[in-house]
Amino acid sequence: MIVWIGFIVLIAVFLTLDLGVLNKNPHKISTREAIRWTSLWVSLSLLFSVFIYFSYENHWLGIGEHIGHNVQGGKAAITYLTGYIIEQSLSMDNIFVIAVIFSYFQIPLQYQHRVLFWGIVGALVFRGAMIFAGSYLVEHFEIVMYFFGAILLWTAYKMLKSGGGKIHPNENPVVLFLRKFLPVTKGIRSGHFFIKRNGRIIAMTPLFVALVVVESTDVMFAFDSIPAIFAVTTDPFLVFTSNIFAILGLRSLYFVLASILDKFEYVKYSLAAILSFVGIKMLVFHPLHIEVPEWLSLAVIVVFMASGILFSFLKDRKTQKGSDLVKEGQVKKES
Repeated sequence: MIVWIGFIVLIAVFLTLDLGVLNKNPHKISTREAIRWTSLWVSLSLLFSVFIYFSYENHWLGIGEHIGHNVQGGKAAITYLTGYIIEQSLSMDNIFVIAVIFSYFQIPLQYQHRVLFWGIVGALVFRGAMIFAGSYLVEHFEIVMYFFGAILLWTAYKMLKSGGGKIHPNENPVVLFLRKFLPVTKGIRSGHFFIKRNGRIIAMTPLFVALVVVESTDVMFAFDSIPAIFAVTTDPFLVFTSNIFAILGLRSLYFVLASILDKFEYVKYSLAAILSFVGIKMLVFHPLHIEVPEWLSLAVIVVFMASGILFSFLKDRKTQKGSDLVKEGQVKKES
């Protein structure tokens, strides 16, 4: 129990420093600042993998005995990193949706960090509950693994077929429910989520509505990403910690990638391939007792994701080069 409490306290300290100290005043997050934050979160995530290695290898505080599964430190560290990379990869779709939500509700750049911060806090709670429920079901009902595998394959199919369907944030059922009780102000009110009068909440702002939509869509995405991690391991400690560290880096990653998401044309194919791979592991390899080494799973996932990014970059570069040639030809004609 002390390990779980200690990890949660550690995350709480990180979040307190983030909003309460380092980002106390609302401001526009520049790309350079976002890259620094992303580098920090990635570094902390990788540093935690070192703790995973030694704690499982030496059974610190009962890890690998009373907490988690009894596996060697190297295997535990690779499993943690695989889960972390899966979650980070699947976050690409989440980032696109967040960008659409902010655009729809016209959330100013200086307040987007605030919305994402509280969205992350909510995601930690909801995902934590889903992970522990999923761990219990997987441990006691083996058929759940096949159910998760089917979900992943169906999600991969939808991802390829839809080509990124339209999103309607204002039709979110949670938002429609809230509007039955509180009206929504027409504009942003200095970063406040609610408008109070005489100590009583009388309205919610578009900032809070955006937060609700971000939170509810993250829960939907969790139904894809959490089963994907269970294909790698059913160890609740590894699933929880890898998922949480990936979520913590999502906010800064959004500010890095939001403006260039349209350039990652082939990443959806990578995500579909990753989901298909882990789904097949659950539906085919698991019942046949075929063990896929942790390092191989990690390598496959990294190759899939890197390939999508590389092909997207090459396609964008080719398109840009063609556009430059057309512009150059037009200039010569005019001259």
